[in-house]
Amino acid sequence: MGQAAKVTGLGRKVGAMLMGRVLQLFKTLHRTRQQVFKNDTRALEAARIKINEEFRNNKSETSPKKIEELMKIGSDVELLLRTSVVQGILTDHNTLKLVPRKDLLIENVPYCDTPTQKQ
Repeated sequence: MGQAAKVTGLGRKVGAMLMGRVLQLFKTLHRTRQQVFKNDTRALEAARIKINEEFRNNKSETSPKKIEELMKIGSDVELLLRTSVVQGILTDHNTLKLVPRKDLLIENVPYCDTPTQKQ
């Protein structure tokens, strides 16, 4: 009986750690959504609904392996949103003004046709 109690206690500990990571990912996704879609109420609401829906649809998942897979997908989505999404504002009929976030702006290094020699 003592061994069963140890296994159950270990299962609870692993489950609690996993739940903490799931909650952290949930919060991170919502923070990223707020930064990426700042001042765009329609996109903010759509992203909020989608994040909540995905977590709600998988809330009864108990397989640690499946939970890890879902967390990998969520982390990839967060990274994609943070590094690849740029807001655009329609200014005229055929004109779109891009509004990049400061963290997306990087120093541009000019392309060089001739490779440098390593010495």
